[in-house]
Amino acid sequence: MPTYLTPNRHGYSVRFSPFHPDKLVCATSQYFGLAGGGTLFVLEVTPDGSLVEVSTSQWPDGLFDVVWSETDSNVAVTASGDGVLQIWNVTCPQLPTQTLREHKKEVYSVDWSQTRQEQLVLSASWDCSVKLWDPNRPMSLATFLGHSQLVYNAMWSPHVPSCFASVSGDGTLRLWNSLVPQRATMSLRAHDAEVLSCSWSKYDQNLLATGGSDGLIRGWDLRNFSLPIFEQKGCEYAVRRIQFSPHSPSVLASVAYDFTTRIWDFKVSCEAIETIKHHSEFVYGLDFNNHVQGQIADCGWDSLVHVFTPRSLAGFNKLTP
Repeated sequence: MPTYLTPNRHGYSVRFSPFHPDKLVCATSQYFGLAGGGTLFVLEVTPDGSLVEVSTSQWPDGLFDVVWSETDSNVAVTASGDGVLQIWNVTCPQLPTQTLREHKKEVYSVDWSQTRQEQLVLSASWDCSVKLWDPNRPMSLATFLGHSQLVYNAMWSPHVPSCFASVSGDGTLRLWNSLVPQRATMSLRAHDAEVLSCSWSKYDQNLLATGGSDGLIRGWDLRNFSLPIFEQKGCEYAVRRIQFSPHSPSVLASVAYDFTTRIWDFKVSCEAIETIKHHSEFVYGLDFNNHVQGQIADCGWDSLVHVFTPRSLAGFNKLTP
């Protein structure tokens, strides 16, 4: 299993390149994000199976999330504790090519639009707002207000242009039309706890999942919000990040504050089909590799980045045509 140590840096977010199956980025912070700076690591899985550092970029505050551009294989956007978004060209890692400064508090989530018709970035912040950006413009295009507490995550629909979801410490999941920033199009109380993460199904445009500090993962059908259509149980502490598999319609992965990475198949069981314990601290970052079936990256506060294929997904893929 390729593993990389980010010395004296605590991992918050890891993402595979949409263009190169062996390339990934990891956003990290010093001192558990409470003080100090942040480092963006560009890593590569070598032909012999090692995970090696290609370059690093430094920022004076902690980096809490990162996303690759969907149009330029060398561009990544990070979000930091001082409320700034940084746009980096990873081939020139010394300084960001642009900084976007409007948020008043930590930016905890950043996402690049998925539908190809538009090239827009979302940022979710502890100032209770979500902002919409054109990466080529210095000012935001819109600000979305409605959450009463900090916003942990905002994610574009991979199916419907202009549609995104946000989740917050106020326990709600909200759906938005980016062309109508005045109010959310739908809102529901998703958990009796803070909601830290959301993920859209890659196969069903009406299916969305949420992960909460109650340790639960819930699936929602956008056509009927009255009850979750599935609930996955087993995480002992907060679910930090969840993601639907790009290769299997009913499979999700999660990382949590109980030091675990878990694989779920909501059509098979409400419990995890596999629990991986290869971190010794909170696990924060998670991503599926779109190019390599079953492959996952995760990262955590123990400074380790792992790239691996869980046993359950290796077996699963042999059964899937």
